[in-house]
Amino acid sequence: KFAGRWFLVGVASRCSYLAEHSHRLEATAVMVTVPDGQSLAISTFTKLDGMCWEIRQCYLPAQARGRFLLKGHGYGSKVDVVVSETDHSSYAILYYQKGRSISVKLYGRSSRVSDAVVDKFEQRIRAVGLSEDVTYYFPTYGFCDSADEFHILDGELQI
Repeated sequence: KFAGRWFLVGVASRCSYLAEHSHRLEATAVMVTVPDGQSLAISTFTKLDGMCWEIRQCYLPAQARGRFLLKGHGYGSKVDVVVSETDHSSYAILYYQKGRSISVKLYGRSSRVSDAVVDKFEQRIRAVGLSEDVTYYFPTYGFCDSADEFHILDGELQI
C-alpha cells in the first residue's frame, strides 16, 4: 500500500544544515517500491544547484509493522524509521530517530495536503518536543522525475 510516488511536504527537525539552508529547499519527490514484500526501496528525487539528483536508500523491516531501519555508513549511523500515521491514499507522517535526535516528515500523494493533515502533522511535531521554528515546508512545483547516471547517490540522505 505504501508503494508509489510521494511528495515531501514538510519536515520538522533540529538539523543545523536544514536551518542554515532552508531558503534553498527544493521540491522533493519520492518513489517507493517494495522489492521483497517487506523492505522499502526509496528513491528520492531533488535538485541541488539546479541539477536533478536521485538518492537511493533501503529501509529494512524492523520488529513491528510500520517500523524500519535505515543503515548509514559507519558506527552509530543507523536511523529508526516509524510510519506514524498514513491513509496510503493522501498522506503519511514518518518519524526518523537517530540517537536522541528526532525528525518528523510529512509526505503527500500530491504536493499539497489538506489543512486537516497539516494540523495533524503540527500536533505530532509538538508531541515530540519540536516547534514551528524548526518546521520547513517544501515548494510545490519544480519536481524532478529522474536523474542521469552521474547524479545518483546510494546511501544516506542527511536530514
